[in-house]
Amino acid sequence: MEIKSLHTYVDIVARSKGASVIAKAAYNARDKLQDEYYGKTHDYSKKTDLVFSKIFLPEHIPKEFSNREYLWNEVEKIEKSKNSQLARNLLFELPRELNEQNRIKLISEFIEENFTSKGMIADCSIHNPMASDHEEQPHAHILL
Repeated sequence: MEIKSLHTYVDIVARSKGASVIAKAAYNARDKLQDEYYGKTHDYSKKTDLVFSKIFLPEHIPKEFSNREYLWNEVEKIEKSKNSQLARNLLFELPRELNEQNRIKLISEFIEENFTSKGMIADCSIHNPMASDHEEQPHAHILL
């Protein structure tokens, strides 16, 4: 099977850019999360293209960090500066040639090998909306 080169995008969720890591996490997970820092609720729960969402924790991290709202509100509390960098934001296009189960396996192995094995928490969500060519457009959002 031939898989074309896949698009990848990386940036930083930074307070100096007016970004909220809670808003980003809510959008990625198609969830409703309360942002304690800004006193706002971010609700993306009506979007319907989510196919997978999981927080990957290294072994030494307490289990309460598997709660998305708790995790990102704790990050917001720790980072006090007005120019804080709150998270790394990665977007990966996933191969259409793979089925959903294999896409999840691929991204899970990638996260374990590159992030959690090195002590990082990874908040991953996979979306699969319809592309302009009326085919699947599977992609993974990862917040680190």
